[in-house]
Amino acid sequence: MEKMIITCAITGAETTRAHNPNLPVTPAEIADAAAEARKAGAAVLHLHVRDAKGNPTQDPAVFKETISLIRKKTDIVIEVTTGGAVGMTPQERLAPVTLEPDMASLDCGTVNFGDEYIINTLPVMREFAAAFAKHKVQPTLECFDLSHVYASHVLIKEGLIKPPFHYGLVMNVPGGVKYETDVLELFVRKLPQGAFWTAMGIGRASLPAVHGALAMGGFIRVGFEDNVYFSKGVLAKSNAQLVERAAAISRLAGLPPAEPGDVRKLFNLREE
Repeated sequence: MEKMIITCAITGAETTRAHNPNLPVTPAEIADAAAEARKAGAAVLHLHVRDAKGNPTQDPAVFKETISLIRKKTDIVIEVTTGGAVGMTPQERLAPVTLEPDMASLDCGTVNFGDEYIINTLPVMREFAAAFAKHKVQPTLECFDLSHVYASHVLIKEGLIKPPFHYGLVMNVPGGVKYETDVLELFVRKLPQGAFWTAMGIGRASLPAVHGALAMGGFIRVGFEDNVYFSKGVLAKSNAQLVERAAAISRLAGLPPAEPGDVRKLFNLREE
């Protein structure tokens, strides 16, 4: 593909306004931020939502309201989270898939998350994969460790995940695998032949991961879920500002930002 798919993860579960006062929290704010990110060059929105108190929630009603507002403003491809937040049950995390969004993340293993952890056993992963297939939702296979890549091979071998395969390689979560170019290269070599992938660098690894993805033929993710800073000590003004920079870097590399229609065609998604 001679274009760059840019995903924007605009809110996340752990980021707060104490980290960056420009964080979108309400459904209306998230919809506005999604439209701004789309205009800046993002083709995919990675969507977390918050409850009335600003806490992370997997309540389908909140997702439904937020998605409805987003759809009124932009044609961006919507990828909902099923990672949710620390402490949520698998059933809570999976609930938004019943809304049949375009895409959703599917965590491929248990991971340290700072002082906490998120559990994903193979039986849980199988349950999620079956629900994705039932509701015709394209998975992004999120891998925080090399063992997660191998776990995804189990789902593929069992016929629970069908091509085209799309991976999210998540690096630099505290307690997880660090972002290093040789580590990213190893992850990529272990993916199924022909798989697509997006690099996700957390914190200070966000911008290096953009360049790593460009160098190795992957796609890009930016946004406040991953990093709230534009440069060292300087908070980003908006998610769109981070997308604009990623789009500019991609254009310099000869890869213009992809459109949502390009993503729908590549991943065989439903047309809006």
